[in-house]
Amino acid sequence: MQICVVGLGKIGLPLAVQFAAKGHQVVGADIDDRVVRLVGDGAEPFPGEHGLDAGLKSAVSQGRLTATTDTAAAVAQADAVVLVVPLYVDADGTPDFAWMDAATREVAKGLRPGTLVSYETTLPVGTTRSRWAPMLEEGSGLRAGRDFSLVFGPERVLTGRVFADLRRYPKLVGGIDVASARAGVDFYEGVLDFDVRDDLPRPNGVWDLGSAEAAELAKLAETTYRDVNIGLANQFARFADSAGLDVLKVIEACNSQPYSHIHQPGIAVGGHCIPVYPRMYLWNDPEATVVRSAREANAAMPAYAVSQLARVYGDLAGAEVLVLGAAYRGGVKETAFSGVFGVVGALRSAGAVPFVSDPLYDDAELAELGLTPFAAQAVTAIVVQADHAEYAELGAGDFPEVRVVVDGRRVTDPARWEGVRRVVLGAPS
Repeated sequence: MQICVVGLGKIGLPLAVQFAAKGHQVVGADIDDRVVRLVGDGAEPFPGEHGLDAGLKSAVSQGRLTATTDTAAAVAQADAVVLVVPLYVDADGTPDFAWMDAATREVAKGLRPGTLVSYETTLPVGTTRSRWAPMLEEGSGLRAGRDFSLVFGPERVLTGRVFADLRRYPKLVGGIDVASARAGVDFYEGVLDFDVRDDLPRPNGVWDLGSAEAAELAKLAETTYRDVNIGLANQFARFADSAGLDVLKVIEACNSQPYSHIHQPGIAVGGHCIPVYPRMYLWNDPEATVVRSAREANAAMPAYAVSQLARVYGDLAGAEVLVLGAAYRGGVKETAFSGVFGVVGALRSAGAVPFVSDPLYDDAELAELGLTPFAAQAVTAIVVQADHAEYAELGAGDFPEVRVVVDGRRVTDPARWEGVRRVVLGAPS
């Protein structure tokens, strides 16, 4: 097949490489000249994705993957078009469709009869049918479902392990009609491989959910579930703090039977997905009080962690505090909705002077994020915000002036912090 992937970001580029590895001819389209140039040279534009560097070099050297800024021209040569363009929501949860609208209009310019168009970016329910179909029809003069196929097939992968997740999880597809769904299933069966899994109700592979709306809801539901579950775990952790209990032992006990699947509490919920998609769901369903309460509970955790520091440390006015971790999770160079911003903000509100260190970011990058880089200041308190593996090796000897450590991720080794008051969220301290 001739395939066009629109959006060469942390999901789109691995998808393009995956499709090329299956023997298809792929053109990646992106508005960023730098990304297009690097991809064309076989150089990954962002680090940290397992297997991407080798896969990209192989696809480019074999002539199976090229890149362009001319989306319409790439679409005009494609049998299938896959869009993975960012969609953001504002603080009130209102989607900002600007980038996706622009990409869709470019796709429409090059769309020809017989092409499959698949949106993989997470969307509010109803968007594929009510927004993209009319926009594609208007720009192309073609009719969705008659002249071209249109499906929603949400990405379900995690940055850093995209290729493994593509194999492990069923590919969900929903079309605007039966023919579109059939075309979508055929396409994804031709570009993906799947692990054998005995734990699923039906064989792993491409699953047709019956409609674009069902597929849209499935992606929102699975990510919203995680946010709600973590919100519950964080509520348990806060109660455990007040009761002098270790919530992790309680959660392990609960999860020893098959009807309990309580997630892990922590200082923040970050990333492009879990903090965002519940708000997108609330845009569809504003009366979902459980979802709203969980989102508020998770958003409050960075400030709660700082309050726990103040409870043990005392007045934070003027205190120099090191925040370990700018990334939203360990081993991933990404700060989207990272808890570092909430922690730093709460520290500043308490009068403290926060510094930030992260093994994945240099000082210039931290400063660009509005954070003050750590330069060996004699800090007297530490807040662990990300679960980088390096933090398990740190101890009191590395920070001789530190009096209190708040570990928001349970990553520090208590044996290394003898003589320092160590506070773990959801555990006696």
